[in-house]
Amino acid sequence: MKNLANFFFEVGMLKRTPRTGFQFLGSGAESVAEHSFRTAIIGYTLARMDGEIDVGRVVQLCLFHDIPEARTGDLNYVNKKYVTVDEQRAVQDLARTLPFGADYQLMIEEFAAGQSREALIAHDADQLEMILALKEYKDLGNRYADEWYPFAMRRLRTESARRLAETVWETDSTRWWFDEDSEWWVKGKRSE
Repeated sequence: MKNLANFFFEVGMLKRTPRTGFQFLGSGAESVAEHSFRTAIIGYTLARMDGEIDVGRVVQLCLFHDIPEARTGDLNYVNKKYVTVDEQRAVQDLARTLPFGADYQLMIEEFAAGQSREALIAHDADQLEMILALKEYKDLGNRYADEWYPFAMRRLRTESARRLAETVWETDSTRWWFDEDSEWWVKGKRSE
């Protein structure tokens, strides 16, 4: 039980581990935990849209794909040019302490290999989460988001993810809550 308690504390570090790429964008901040949560929701959605793959496995891959970053930190694309991280050792060290350590290792390996249909969908969910964040920052005035978007698009591997990303980029990120019922925003109640 102590190893599980330690695992939960380790996962909690992801709430305090920043995604470092946004420092190059010049705006935005997000923790690895925030990123992983929305990635899992996106993965679930993409898997349901696919209809032929193991939805639960996709969600697992999305939830677990960045857990090693509790030990290694988040390396952005500039960092990765210069820094080598022994993620495999981080995964193995954690796996040794978990009753489901072998499954954890297999999930990380499956995600990294990107060979299974579930891993492809999980990978796309990971990229779509970044595209959503870029769109949110673009809508708030960050002019560099437009430059990052084509590179994120090129990382997508499935047609459904590409179509969804195009729709995301065309959609105002604030419209989901700010509808056309102006009376609500004036009087706090719906017009009849």
